Amino acid sequence: MHRFYLPPDQCRGAMLALEEREAHHGLHVLRLRQGERVVVLDGAGNEFSCDVRQLGKDSIQLAVTQKNAIAPLPCALTLVQAVPKGKAMDMIVQKATELGVARIVPLLSERVVAHLENDSTRTDKWRQVAIEAIKQSGSAWLPQIDQPLTPKEYLARNERFELPLIASLQPDSRHPRVLFQSFHEEKGRAPQTACVWVGPEGDFTPAEIGAARSAGALPITLGRLILRSETAAIYCLSVLNYELQAPAK
Repeated sequence: MHRFYLPPDQCRGAMLALEEREAHHGLHVLRLRQGERVVVLDGAGNEFSCDVRQLGKDSIQLAVTQKNAIAPLPCALTLVQAVPKGKAMDMIVQKATELGVARIVPLLSERVVAHLENDSTRTDKWRQVAIEAIKQSGSAWLPQIDQPLTPKEYLARNERFELPLIASLQPDSRHPRVLFQSFHEEKGRAPQTACVWVGPEGDFTPAEIGAARSAGALPITLGRLILRSETAAIYCLSVLNYELQAPAK
């Protein structure tokens, strides 16, 4: 079934309207027909089953037949990601969204070589990538994507997570499962919030790693092989999903 996205403020009535990008896709790519069943996601946990009622020149009118509220994943994951060069960040946003991340914080760390001329425009592009990813994956939750900022600026927010991690090449880094088990032994449950820092090519600088660790981030190893930044992000989120997103017993 074809999926579309509309923000929550456009999903309040019994009739929904697809316009602009979504309408163009439905009219000229999918070639929807009257009476066809589609799904609309609002990115805030709601999924709407709809029937196509009217096809206009540049809009599509949908009748809502059912609304489903989808619970968020058991652990809200935040990816604190150093921005890699080229289009690699687009892929990271796409895969992170498909893996159910709740939030992405793009970092301009010292070794980042990406040049962001317009942070707002780039963030808007990443958000569109995330929208396409929830449509592909069927997720009812659109991740929050922050404006890019430096590690110092991010740490100044003094945010707290139950399980803060940082992918690290340092010799005292531990396997993630050790930390998952330690948390469960102490709390008797899985964490409800977690974050993972992923550095650029060449890793974070020692000063940046030290600052993150001083703020509570626990270093984890990703194995003996040196991974590219985008591979490391997918690795970390896949491990976190496997260990932390199982339904509560």
